[in-house]
Amino acid sequence: MGQSVLHIDQLNLEFPGFRSSAKALNGVSLSVAPGEIVGVVGESGSGKSVTAMLTLGLLPPGSYRVTGGSVNLVGHDMLALSERQLMEVRGREAAMIFQEPMTALNPTRRIGRQLLDVIRRHTALDAAQARAKAIELLKDMHIADPEQILERYPFELSGGMRQRIMIALAFSCDPQLLIADEPTTALDVTVQRQVLLLLREKARARGTAILLITHDMALVAQFCDRVYVMYAGGIVEQGATAAVMQAPRHPYTQGLLACLPEKTVPGSGLASIPGQVPNLGQLPGGCSFKDRCSRRHERCETRPALLPTDTPDHLSACWLQAEDAPA
Repeated sequence: MGQSVLHIDQLNLEFPGFRSSAKALNGVSLSVAPGEIVGVVGESGSGKSVTAMLTLGLLPPGSYRVTGGSVNLVGHDMLALSERQLMEVRGREAAMIFQEPMTALNPTRRIGRQLLDVIRRHTALDAAQARAKAIELLKDMHIADPEQILERYPFELSGGMRQRIMIALAFSCDPQLLIADEPTTALDVTVQRQVLLLLREKARARGTAILLITHDMALVAQFCDRVYVMYAGGIVEQGATAAVMQAPRHPYTQGLLACLPEKTVPGSGLASIPGQVPNLGQLPGGCSFKDRCSRRHERCETRPALLPTDTPDHLSACWLQAEDAPA
């Protein structure tokens, strides 16, 4: 595990159903080091958010079953903690930024009250000290007139401003890990970049590890040090961002990159990956991507393991991984 803030090892999780169980996670392993920004990318239904929610114990009790693996967060076995212990870890050791700040922030409470509640819950500061820290946090987020913002309700602020406040909340107790689950999906491109640059700036300055959950390969290319590509509940490719982006080895990763607008020939339609993510209650044998892969062959009936490509840190779960990626 080394110096990892978060280390997930061979995690298997399923959601029990009436006739069958949905195998949402299948042998997921990943790690995040201090000060590192790691992306987890894939289509909806690939298991990204389930991984994030389980890490912080946010899945509804009784709704899932862990059938193997472990989740270690700064020395805590997250699968063995009680709800009271999880509440101590959340905020102090790890924090999360959700996709839609309007639903994450309480619309009936002023911004100041929400910030102060979190700060006082996890620190020994009194009310005056907590307010001073809240103002300082908002200044760090490049928010003008923070004293006035503390008196506002979430619905009085723009989406970009609300997301900056969510980042301030996340950093309020100096967590070692910050999980950002699609943090800029609801924002326009200009505000999206501002928010992500701010997130990276604060994380680098504080040595905070970031796990960025997203479906956007372009965003990963700009902001992440390493990337894990997920499909049907498993990791199909991982490595340094530059290596994966420049020489993707798994057909799924290649398909995701081909869908980027900058890869499209002017005048033609956007590329897409044919087919759909398989039913997690009836996963096919062998490679989970084989039914959508144009390079499928008989060996794909056997499930491939993650194996090194050109470098030991760049892994791909594909029988074709030893071949050069197509241009």
